[in-house]
Amino acid sequence: MWYVYILRCADNSLYAGVTTEPQRRLQEHNVDNKLGARYTRARRPVEMVYQEECGSRSEACQRESEIKKMTRTAKEQLVSSFVAVA
Repeated sequence: MWYVYILRCADNSLYAGVTTEPQRRLQEHNVDNKLGARYTRARRPVEMVYQEECGSRSEACQRESEIKKMTRTAKEQLVSSFVAVA
């Protein structure tokens, strides 16, 4: 299973990405200087505020691209609609 996710960075910016393991990826963004994205390294800590399941990597990447093209307002609406599952 692939996921597209959105992180909220310490500076309140939003970052979108794809992964197969959201919790591992969040950990990498927060502590790993080699595996975490360059963008998030300078904006730690980050918090996962949205994730969406996709059937394949190509679907996840396509959805990530759609999200990245959204306005800030549209991204915030997407984030506010997300209900995290414990």
